[in-house]
Amino acid sequence: MPSILPDGDPAPSDGRLPEGTAARSAGRDFSLYVHIPFCAVRCGYCDFNTYTASELGGGASQATYANAVSRELEFAQRALTESGIESRHLSTVFFGGGTPTLLPANDLASVLRTAKDLWGFKDGAEITTEANPDSVTKESLKILKDAGFTRVSFGMQSAVPHVLKVLDRTHQPENVGLMVQAAKDLGLDVSVDLIYGTPGESLEDWKTSLETAIGYEPDHISAYSLIVEPGTKLAAQMRRGEVPEVDEDDHAEKYELSDRMLAAAGFTWYEVSNWAKTEDQRSEHNLAYWRGNDWWGAGPGAHSHIGGTRFWNVKHPTAYQGRVDALVSPAAAREIPDEDAQYLEELMLKVRIAEGLPLSALRDDARRRVAGLIADRLVEPGPALGASGEKRLVLTLNGRLLADRVVKILADF
Repeated sequence: MPSILPDGDPAPSDGRLPEGTAARSAGRDFSLYVHIPFCAVRCGYCDFNTYTASELGGGASQATYANAVSRELEFAQRALTESGIESRHLSTVFFGGGTPTLLPANDLASVLRTAKDLWGFKDGAEITTEANPDSVTKESLKILKDAGFTRVSFGMQSAVPHVLKVLDRTHQPENVGLMVQAAKDLGLDVSVDLIYGTPGESLEDWKTSLETAIGYEPDHISAYSLIVEPGTKLAAQMRRGEVPEVDEDDHAEKYELSDRMLAAAGFTWYEVSNWAKTEDQRSEHNLAYWRGNDWWGAGPGAHSHIGGTRFWNVKHPTAYQGRVDALVSPAAAREIPDEDAQYLEELMLKVRIAEGLPLSALRDDARRRVAGLIADRLVEPGPALGASGEKRLVLTLNGRLLADRVVKILADF
């Protein structure tokens, strides 16, 4: 089932943000995330806020969803203005899910048009949609390109049929290459997403998936370790002994293979699970999260972050539709993390990126632990960035495998 929303303080129906949010927001880039909660089939490993047609019930419809999201965007623009937050052009837009391309391409284009009319786009803005290889065509990709999309992220996951079967992925493996090429022919940037560590996946299987993905010559490749969340079909299968448990050593071996093969193919890591051919082909939208910039998340269950204030929408599409129709905020709750929570979050996010964690962000007790992390070959001094020549720490390969441990050591918990 979809994941549970966190607790928080009540969110006002008019969407106004707390006093001080505007000042904290000043100077930050602004992004938009649009959640499309529909899937043709629920994958066995997925605990995202997604629904098949049979799970939706009354009051929510794929046919009216684009209009509902556009109305939330109009609400967002009013709420931000009334909160005293200066209007900013969008730096990035990302349509995620779910499977965004289950909606007609013209519906996605319509939502994007609304966003452009409300905020406009920065020059060179990155505009991405996720896609299942079987849910797009050359014609639908052209509609997206003409509407202003610049990038497509294809959910490939694996090139090996028996691995896809365990994951409940329904696309035909050969369609990935066809649609990647179609997107490239239109001038779209292309990413492919892979998952390693599926029960029953051998090292040779994973090598095959990497070789296949590299052979498509995308601009960007993401490789995520399989995390089995409680309540998913795959978790139940593991509990019953139908599939083997996750093996952390297996994950580490596959990550190391990924890094070697991707580096040999000309990709450079810029975040623990992400590699790009050039700096310009990194996912700027994901970097906006890791850098702590501002974004509005539209759609059921979507999370937003504006000037240090976090808020999240009601989870079910029917409840979401009801809020939008009533012209009130779809937010379920909000919070302003305290100083300790903000510090921990900065450690967790910035330590993961190749830009590194600024030494100036560390508290005194954490700085005293840096020498030990360097001695253990978990971090290394990174190149100084910015006009001030700010010093930073960057994870080594071993550190990327143990990123959570690095954060625990620095945070001392």
